[in-house]
Amino acid sequence: MLDTAATFVAFPAHDGEVGILPQRAPLVYKLGIGALRIKTPSETHVYYIDGGFAQMADNKLAILTEQARKTADIQPAAAEKALADARSMPGTDATTREARENAMRRAKAQLRLVRQKV
Repeated sequence: MLDTAATFVAFPAHDGEVGILPQRAPLVYKLGIGALRIKTPSETHVYYIDGGFAQMADNKLAILTEQARKTADIQPAAAEKALADARSMPGTDATTREARENAMRRAKAQLRLVRQKV
């Protein structure tokens, strides 16, 4: 859990990236997969997040997600293996194709983050 005063937050929504500044009007968003960037006066925190919800209320942003990992903790080799494993998953019906696509999307997002050194 991170509880800090932020000057700017950007998160992946289900339909694109959303940026939040202080005093933002209330909102609720469904999260997507990708980088959560939190800028404070002294530093920037970057996490990989995988779904969930964001809520802005009373000048406080809450991010609820099942997975939030610092990008420094993502091992490139593990993300590469996850992508290779996802590519080799069977896709014989709609359910397995969707599972394969989701696994590939997650692995690719992690690889983008570690390669960009966001």
